[in-house]
Order: sequence, then structure tokens, then C-alpha cells
Amino acid sequence: MKALLIGLHLDIFVALLLCLPLITWLAILPDRWFRASWHRFLLKTVLFLFWMVQIFLLFSEYYFFEEFKSRFNTVAVDYLLYPYEVFTNIWQDYPVGKIAAICCLVAAGLLFLINKITRPVWDTPTSLKQRALVWFGAVAAVVILTPTVGFREYRFSNERLLNEVANNGQVAFAAAAWTHNLDYTAYYKTLPADEALQRTKTLVIEPNSKFVDKPDAFQRSIAGSTEKPRLNVVILLEESLGSEFWGCLGRTNTCTPFMDQLAREEGMLFENLFASGNRTVRGFEGVLSSFPPLPGDSIVKRDRSENVETIARVLKRDGYNTIFLYGGRGVFDGMRSFAMNNGYDRFVEQKHFEHPTFTTIWGVCDEDLYDRSIEEFRVMAATGKPFFATVLSVSNHKPFTYPKGRIAENPDYHQRDFAVKYADYALGRFFHAVKKESFYDNTIFVVVADHGARVYGSQSIPIHSYEIPMLVVGPAVVKEPSRVSRLGGSLDVTPTILGMLGRPYQTMFFGRDLLHSPPEGGRVLLNHNRDIGMMRDNRMVVLNMFKSSEFYHGDPKTEGMKKITSPDAADLEIEKDAMALYQSADELYTHERYRVQSGGQSSAK
Repeated sequence: MKALLIGLHLDIFVALLLCLPLITWLAILPDRWFRASWHRFLLKTVLFLFWMVQIFLLFSEYYFFEEFKSRFNTVAVDYLLYPYEVFTNIWQDYPVGKIAAICCLVAAGLLFLINKITRPVWDTPTSLKQRALVWFGAVAAVVILTPTVGFREYRFSNERLLNEVANNGQVAFAAAAWTHNLDYTAYYKTLPADEALQRTKTLVIEPNSKFVDKPDAFQRSIAGSTEKPRLNVVILLEESLGSEFWGCLGRTNTCTPFMDQLAREEGMLFENLFASGNRTVRGFEGVLSSFPPLPGDSIVKRDRSENVETIARVLKRDGYNTIFLYGGRGVFDGMRSFAMNNGYDRFVEQKHFEHPTFTTIWGVCDEDLYDRSIEEFRVMAATGKPFFATVLSVSNHKPFTYPKGRIAENPDYHQRDFAVKYADYALGRFFHAVKKESFYDNTIFVVVADHGARVYGSQSIPIHSYEIPMLVVGPAVVKEPSRVSRLGGSLDVTPTILGMLGRPYQTMFFGRDLLHSPPEGGRVLLNHNRDIGMMRDNRMVVLNMFKSSEFYHGDPKTEGMKKITSPDAADLEIEKDAMALYQSADELYTHERYRVQSGGQSSAK
């Protein structure tokens, strides 16, 4: 009942706003013009188009909710910026033609009904005073209702899904668009600046690291040996390949038979890892920049990201050649710009695949991407310099189709599980081929998901759906199969890889080396829409843009985290740590200081 009343309140407000332009038009229109034939035609045409759009939005919300378990959110706003991929994908994946036809028919039916009910209106004169009273009444209602409408209103329940049901889609879309570039300190809880920095430095310091000799410095040196070999590094960033599909992580409906076998026989499997968000750009910034997922846009898409720290920068300073390979278009989400400005020498994307064997709207299939990757690795290895590569796949994405004949399942069914099985097949094919290359024994291969496949869970940040795998393969560092149970997240991937190399480096990263840090310090930084949070010791704090916090206890792997109304001292300590980390990250990024300094200048341009 509460959800219904809140939804009704929001819907009435939106309905008034949508009707106000029409009421204004009718208020200022001379009475003789109103009854004119041209105006009747114009008004009926506008009403027909209006109802078509509203009914189409209703369908859109239904399918969006089915996919994301949410009203229109930041994903909807972001997708509008890339109509080529998004609208073509929608056309391929949904019955757009039938839906458009239904919208036309229903709009025509509504117009017919409205015309029948309001027929006497056309011949009934109204005075300016009467119309003005109606206009003033509508404006007064909007003015009265506006202060009662807020982003906080619909968050009345401990069940995230129920809150989403109570919300209004057009309000949700406007809120997402308005908060794209948030002033962090204006909307989120903060600590005194000095306290936040000192607490953050305590959290990120590791036994083998030390800060540079400056009072406000966040840059630190990680100890290592220059005698260690400069091994090649390949990060295979896998689209939506969450832990829910992996049999080796306890799932009974495994869709990854090859990766399961690889983990059992020769891999180092990290089995307690969580993504920092539910979009590729969140995995991008978390894995490659070890940077907290700030509310608003990811730093991959922001306007101050020309010079931020990445693993590519670290390895480039150590003499590596660097390359980014992506099956899609690099313009999407600004990925090419971010990569090329932050340590990558080259960016290979869809347009560089002259004769792909199979493509979808999102790009070339994983097989083509991995074949091209091996070709590039072979050329770079021949130079005698070590190389670092990031390979971002696209096949496990709607419309979930792939080349026929690779796996038993038919791609015409467009099912996610089948796409996952194809992604696993392509990875198996890649490893089978790359093991024959001369550079294989000197290369670390890291398979990690950018995020989970679906969003589900009652928490404001549905952490259960954020669980992801990471598998490290390569005889240079993995001598026998093993499993790592330490808690970690996307931010910990890069520090862990660099720890495996064992060479000294300078860093600004927020993550931890999961193999060489104290196990009790494990934490995960998370983002969902405009909520941010941290999980540690089976406790999660969520900071939202109303300068308030929520607290949860329980095992995130069982969807068992329950909201706590009376946080204890440990909860409040986690809250302060989360506040410090996000506040410090925002400060570093906003003032363009998230980069390693050398002699007071950036070490790379």
C-alpha cells in the first residue's frame, strides 16, 4: 500500500508536468482559433504522437526492468549517448515493429475515445478568465507538489526491488541525468579533509610500501627486486562472466567447462572477489586504475581523465610495450580515449578487423578478437621488449549470439547461458593456441570478469550479484593449481598482478596485493547507480546522496545480507573508512592528482 501511494504521488506530479504545456497552450489560444479546423487537426496529431510516446515508454520500462531490475537509471542515460550500438541492439533483440504497431493502435483508440467524450468541447466557448483559472490551478498544484517530491521519497523499504516499483520511470531518468557529474562533498557524508587523507593512507599502506616524503602525498613506493624478470602480462577482461556461471566456484549449472578444467589443473583461482559495479566502465576503472567507483560517471567517461594512473602506465615506465584490444568501437563509453591517454601505445578495435568471421552490433566475436590478440603478442614478443595487453570481449552481451557450430547450443535462441558457453569455448580455444607460442612460458594471463551478468538482491547495493572470478594462468608464476580465498575486489586485480611480477614500482592505487597483504584487511568498494559502499568482515555500509548511510550484515554469497537499524562500533568504523576512501578519491581526481609524480611533473603525457 505504501508503494502504491508513493507511486501515485510521483505519477500525479509527472502527469501535471506533462499536461502543463497543453494547458498553457489552451489558456493563451484565442477561442476562435481553438475551434478552427487547422487547430483541431494539429491538436489531435499532437495528442496521437504524445500517447504513442507514452505507451512506447511503458513498453521500454517493462523491458528495462526485466533486464536491470530497476527503473530507468544511469544505464538508460548512458545508452542514449551511443544510439548506433543501443538502438540497433534493441531492434535485433526485441519485437520493435510489433510494439510500434501496438503503440499506434492504442494511441489511435485513445484518441478516438477522447474525441468522442470531448466532442461538445469544440463548440463550447470559454472565456479567457475561465482558461486562466484552470492554468493558475495547474501551476499552483505543481508549485505545491514540487517541494514534496524528492529522490529520497521512494526509498521507503529495505527491499530494493519494492523501492524501484514505487518510483516513477520519468522521475528516475531525470534524476539519473541530473546527477551525472555530482559534487561529491555536497551530497555525501564527509570527514575533515586531513582526517580523511590520514585514514585513507592507513588503509592503503602495505608492508612492502612507503609514502613519498610529503605531508599530503598519496604516492608510494612498492618494494621489489629489479633482478626479477619482466614477464609479459595479458589481462583478459571478460564481458559479464560472473561467478554464477562457474562450476569450479560451486555452481551446479556450470557454463564454463574449459575454465573449470583450467582452474583445477593449472590455474590460481581467486574465489572471493567482487566487482566494483555493474557496468563495463566500472570494471575498466577498477581493474586497470585500481580506483574507487565514485558516484556519477566512471572516470573512464569524465572530463579530467587525460592523465590518471593505470597498470599500463606502471609497466610502460618499466620498459613495456602496451596495447589494448577491443572487439567493439572504441568510441563507446570513451574507452579508446581513456586508454590512449593513460599508458596504452595502441588501441585495436572493430574497424581494424578487416575480415571478421562473425560480428554483432557490439563488435567482432571472441574468436576473432583472440586470434588477432595472439598475432599482436607474437609481433611484440619479437621486439625483445616485454609487453602488456588488455583484451576486452563483447560476445557475452545481448543479443547473445555467436558463430554456429562452435558449441552444441543453437545461437538462434539468444540465451545468455549459451553466450557464456561460447565465451568459455573461445577462451579454451585461445589457451590451446597460445600455449604453442614461444612467449607463453614468460607471460602471466589473467582472466577476470568486468562485472556480473544480472542485478538481483534486496540491498541498495545488491552485492550478491557482483561476485566475479579471477583466474591466473602461466607457468612463470603458477607452479601448481591453487585457490585464494581472501576477500577482494576489482581494485585489487592490478596490485596483485604487479605483486606477482615482484618488481619495484611507484603507485597511487587504492587496491591491495591479495597475495602479500594481511588477510584481515580485505575489503570491497562498490557502486550501484548513485549509491556507493564498502564491504568488510561480512558487513556492508552504503553511502547515498542524501548524506545518510545504511548498514547490512550477513554473507554476501548467499543473498543473506540484512539491513541493520542499530549499527555497532564496528559498523561505524567501516562507515568512516568508506567515507575516507571515497572522499580522498574524489579529491585526487577532481584536482587531477591521481597520477605518479616525478620531479613535480607527470611522468607521462
